Amino acid sequence: MNSPERPTIVSSQSVHSPVSQAQPQAQAPLHPTETEPYLQVENVHKMFGSDAALREIYLNVYPGEFVCLLGPSGCGKTTLLRIIAGLEQQTQGRIIQAGQDVSRLPASKRDFGIVFQSYALFPNLTAAQNIAYGLQNTKQPKRSIQARVGELLHLVGLEGMENKYPAQMSGGQQQRVALARALALSPGLLLLDEPLSALDAKVRVKLRTEISQLQKRLGITTIMVTHDQAEALAMADRVVVMDRGVIAQIGTPSAIYQHPNTPFVANFIGVMNFLKGEVVAPGQVRCGNILLNVPSNDVEVNQSALVAVRPEDIQVMAGDRATSSTLSNIIAAEIYEMEYLGSGYRVVLNSDGNAREPLTVEVSSGEARNLDLSVNAPLTIHLPPELIRVFPA
Repeated sequence: MNSPERPTIVSSQSVHSPVSQAQPQAQAPLHPTETEPYLQVENVHKMFGSDAALREIYLNVYPGEFVCLLGPSGCGKTTLLRIIAGLEQQTQGRIIQAGQDVSRLPASKRDFGIVFQSYALFPNLTAAQNIAYGLQNTKQPKRSIQARVGELLHLVGLEGMENKYPAQMSGGQQQRVALARALALSPGLLLLDEPLSALDAKVRVKLRTEISQLQKRLGITTIMVTHDQAEALAMADRVVVMDRGVIAQIGTPSAIYQHPNTPFVANFIGVMNFLKGEVVAPGQVRCGNILLNVPSNDVEVNQSALVAVRPEDIQVMAGDRATSSTLSNIIAAEIYEMEYLGSGYRVVLNSDGNAREPLTVEVSSGEARNLDLSVNAPLTIHLPPELIRVFPA
């Protein structure tokens, strides 16, 4: 068999860690105050002609941490990953890995493994040969390479598949081979470029769980690019939300979801209702004819505001509660549309209070049956003040 040509993109065999290096012990990511960052991105800019793909990017990634770069197409997340890998050269700024400035090093001199969206497997090599490809350049004995390949096949759950070619494997199996190949040289950094986007929904959910468990077991510092909010929330220790070449917010999945700091982040992560209004008093916003009590915020009185509340945080009122005068933020509405989701319904409401914008509410199947919900039926809802976010309009 002829030796394959190396793909034009740099594969995971570009890293040059010793094959004998032991995998680090699994550990929970340490708090930033307790350790030095493993990777530092300092004031990185990237220009393509007159267009700024990245502007003033600062990011610290800590040992053993799983960080997701999340954002819509064109936000700069893949460009940032490629700069970290050395596949793209930044216009300005530095990349520091394990205390070493690698900003000007080529990809072949950096310590990372990478898994691409397209897998980048050699079609004329078996699974075992794909995994072993980079190891063959380390001048290790053939027996040691075979043992390492066997360990990796076991690690990713592909025992017995070593002699299959990529065309004989499913997408999920090919992705496992690509992951094993990226881990073959025990890199200090694992980079994942939308690794699950080409898979169907069920396989994607299964594989994201396996990757998360594997990353925690190995304790390898990992950065993943994705546009899938569910993936980022399920897999990451911290999420970096990017928008038009800048970082919009960095935080844990729960912090990003529950406390977005801009309307963009609020709208991009999950589903969010927005109501346009005006602050009429500290802690009060009028939206049309509806007066809402809201948490304290930075929008001044008489200024326009956006009131944001998630569909699952809106409470459906039934029976005596629907006519209760002890709660604030009670809204009488009418069901405009119902979308069945299996576990429940996504219900779109038109407000009787002239709030201008429709409201989306999530209702469980059991609750929908008990309330006998239907299109054009009235429905009373409660917007808990403590779960509302207020932004400048």
